[in-house]
Amino acid sequence: MEKYERIRVVGRGAFGIVHLCLRKADQKLVIIKQIPVEQMTKEERQAAQNECQVLKLLNHPNVIEYYENFLEDKALMIAMEYAPGGTLAEFIQKRCNSLLEEETILHFFVQILLALHHVHTHLILHRDLKTQNILLDKHRMVVKIGDFGISKILSSKSKAYTVPGHGGDFQGARGLEGQGYSTSLFPPLPTKNVVAPAWVVLQKEVPCHALRRSYPQIGMWAEPLVLPPPRAVISASLPQVVGTPCYISPELCEGKPYNQKSDIWALGCVLYELASLKRAFEAANLPALVLKIMSGTFAPISDRYSPELRQLVLSLLSLEPAQRPPLSHIMAQPLCIRALLNLHTDVGSVRMRRPVSEKSLATGPPMAPGSTGSRTTSARCRGVPRGPVRPAIPPPLSSVYAWGGGLGVPLRLPMLNTEVVQVAAGRTQKAGVTRSGRLILWEAPPLGAGGGPLLPGAVEQPQPQFVSRFLEGQSGVTIKHVACGDLFTACLTDRGIIMTFGSGSNGCLGHGSLTDISQPTIVEALLGYEMVQVACGASHVLALSTERELFAWGRGDGGRLGLGTRESHSCPQQVPMPPGQEAQRVVCGIDSSMILTVPGRALACGSNRFNKLGLDDLSLGEEPVPHQQVEEALSFTPLGSAPLDREPLLSVDLGTAHSAAVTVSGDCYTFGSNQHGQLGTSARRGSRAPCQVQGLEGIKMAMVACGDAFTVAIGAEGEVYSWGKGARGRLGRKDEDAGLPRPVQLEETHPYTVTSVSCCHGNTLLAVRPLTDEPVPP
Repeated sequence: MEKYERIRVVGRGAFGIVHLCLRKADQKLVIIKQIPVEQMTKEERQAAQNECQVLKLLNHPNVIEYYENFLEDKALMIAMEYAPGGTLAEFIQKRCNSLLEEETILHFFVQILLALHHVHTHLILHRDLKTQNILLDKHRMVVKIGDFGISKILSSKSKAYTVPGHGGDFQGARGLEGQGYSTSLFPPLPTKNVVAPAWVVLQKEVPCHALRRSYPQIGMWAEPLVLPPPRAVISASLPQVVGTPCYISPELCEGKPYNQKSDIWALGCVLYELASLKRAFEAANLPALVLKIMSGTFAPISDRYSPELRQLVLSLLSLEPAQRPPLSHIMAQPLCIRALLNLHTDVGSVRMRRPVSEKSLATGPPMAPGSTGSRTTSARCRGVPRGPVRPAIPPPLSSVYAWGGGLGVPLRLPMLNTEVVQVAAGRTQKAGVTRSGRLILWEAPPLGAGGGPLLPGAVEQPQPQFVSRFLEGQSGVTIKHVACGDLFTACLTDRGIIMTFGSGSNGCLGHGSLTDISQPTIVEALLGYEMVQVACGASHVLALSTERELFAWGRGDGGRLGLGTRESHSCPQQVPMPPGQEAQRVVCGIDSSMILTVPGRALACGSNRFNKLGLDDLSLGEEPVPHQQVEEALSFTPLGSAPLDREPLLSVDLGTAHSAAVTVSGDCYTFGSNQHGQLGTSARRGSRAPCQVQGLEGIKMAMVACGDAFTVAIGAEGEVYSWGKGARGRLGRKDEDAGLPRPVQLEETHPYTVTSVSCCHGNTLLAVRPLTDEPVPP
């Protein structure tokens, strides 16, 4: 070390210490890996020597340069190039939710492509290509790949099995650690038709039937199921998996031999991460991750990128190795040629014509002044502006509107270059789920962020505006559905896991306490079940599993949990179902709950004041005598009021003092209090019998939502109607005739259809997407 001066320790790894040093001869900063060989096993020493051997063979501007190695103080010292710009993973993380430009993505990608081509030319497999092993120069413009500790030098271009090495960091198996779990690797359990390199089990008491429910393969083993002891060491006789699980290829998951195509798979994972700012494959535990990789399931990248880039990602992440293009073919694609030319010429950018279809689909088209209300009432013409001129700008992927809470007309919320497929409104929350499985939130901007004082003489306050953001800490989790209560939120993932966050009052988070939680946290009591739906009331939650098992937790007064008591519960409790009834969908109100069963019938529990649940036993046109009125039900009870007791229901929602339902034939019925005209009838009567909404008899309805004293209904062709209390913009329209349905006008310049609607208290959230000839992806 007499040629070097130690400056500081910059890292510690599985093998040793990494020092930043100054080379005295030319005052150049270098990295020196200090590897104590005396304490290492034979395999570990072999891996350290392997890195030196690999680095000696490589000489490329996009590969970390090797200088020398020497022994000192019983340690192997490897001197190599220093990249001061940090890792590509850190660069991506600092972007937060701001997507990279396609030109920037390709600038980084073609450099990685050239480096990997150089590596493969020397018959070397990297085997741990990931954004953490890709380094940047101080200007963050030049990319260099490093960490060849587990690389494999091939004797030929034939396929190679893995050899012992130090392995990866197994970062993909960390999803549950923050929730009081630790992850442990065990030898592969005997399976039939399923091969996995290792299994992760929970170091808490999780019954075997719960594990079998999450992983059906366990059911193939004979009783009793004996798991290896915690922290068991992987048997040396078993093949060892190398690389980071999030980037390993399907063939490696199956224990098959592999060649350079496994590095190409990892290259596709890196490209995906550059384009989406998150990993293509992540899961809460290692078994789920392996199954995800082997099924090739990942969310598509944003439509703002060109079709060629999206197709390149798909081809690199093909399940069949033979279908992944070789590196030479990738470099020959027109998409990469321009970036390569820019990289290798210093005479300026070579301009190349690009098709119009490749242009980014930015946020929605600009609205012309006075376009509010330009939509006609005709369903066929919805969203088409008056006049012969139609904008040539393509429509946005989706739009989300909010009204109420002081917003007198629908306000288009800001989007993040994404498509929102489902929305949920709470007392204060506005949330949505994107097609790629991310949770988007709309919030009021921080104080002082805009607006400013009113001009002299101004009378009206300016409309409150919102800012959008993706939920932080969602890496590796794909959200399928979101539901909002009063100050808390519940999410359902594509793996059937429920997570909650927000206010813990009344135990509505389901974690066994009343503690508030700021980040989505798994409801551990339901880990043994695959959940398919979750619904939130003001302070209680219902959840449904794939096996039609129903669970409830939170505030219990009035019998809203359906458990036969008025007790509250801070942990999920299984709800007994009446014999012969099978739940298909759950709905929560302020103080009540409802279930739609498989044949479309309805069951309800909780407060039935004003007969808002339809539990009174009534024939058409009848009114119950006082002693026959049902004020509350502690268990789920079939609806008794005609025609709801016999008409199959398509959609139902519960408000504060009334409810609404849509039958499969498209008729809309309301029941409960009509104090503010929320039932949509001409007479503000005090009847407890359900009534059909006036003015909608000839229109086929598709969905309905109820607020505190108003109703919103959606027609089968996208029409939006509202009625009831009009104060503070609840109806999204300014006319005062609130007792009957009237259309709500949206600022859409293209034909559209409504995908989701949600009402809570005095607020409404509605998502629409443009009508196109292209099929909507699932």
